[in-house]
Amino acid sequence: MFVPLHDGVPMRNLRAPYATYALLAICTLGYLLILADPDILPADWAIAGLGVIPGVLFGALSLPEGLPLVPEPATLLTSLFLHVSFLHLAGNMLFLWVFGDNVEDAMGHARFILFFLLCGTAAGLAHAFAVPGSERPLVGASGAVSGVVAAYLILHPRVRLWGLFFARIPLRLRAYWAIGLWLAFQIFQAFTASDDSVGWYAHIGGFAAGAVLVLMLRRRDQPLLGIADGPRETGDA
Repeated sequence: MFVPLHDGVPMRNLRAPYATYALLAICTLGYLLILADPDILPADWAIAGLGVIPGVLFGALSLPEGLPLVPEPATLLTSLFLHVSFLHLAGNMLFLWVFGDNVEDAMGHARFILFFLLCGTAAGLAHAFAVPGSERPLVGASGAVSGVVAAYLILHPRVRLWGLFFARIPLRLRAYWAIGLWLAFQIFQAFTASDDSVGWYAHIGGFAAGAVLVLMLRRRDQPLLGIADGPRETGDA
């Protein structure tokens, strides 16, 4: 529904968003490693062994011998760095690229990584509680990225974003409109989707976690709700 392209918000506290760069690199590396040699680590095996499977997480189901590849609770983290297709990876990384730098700037490198992991964990748990008996692995950074989007909304709601709506219509809207429409779409899908092939509840859970955690992990001098946003940020001349 909405693909962010550019926001133009300058960095205030950091020279560069190194944690965002690192997360982009790790997610990309995770995708490439699955593709590298299917004889060593088949993609289906990696996704089943490192993804969040609600039924397995809660002990109702068991996997074949050799799986999972890590303890079940750890899949709440390992699942964040796996993606099932290039489009899956590219979509999540584009959101992280546009919104991550300013959220990291508001928190600092270490707290931003902690924030990302906590949002991803909350997203995985939200999905698992929504479909506790599911046998389908949940993978991808979208839940954690949803938390980043929520934090950006609370930090810079009045910024004008360039984005593609319905994947083809370029528009420039305030963040609260663009992200609000995106969130409404996630909620609508969560209540109307007929299967669990997409983790809509993970998106909502990650968003809720991000909205709360940004209040605790931001720098003490970091204002909220765009109070310090100047003309350059908001796009108002």
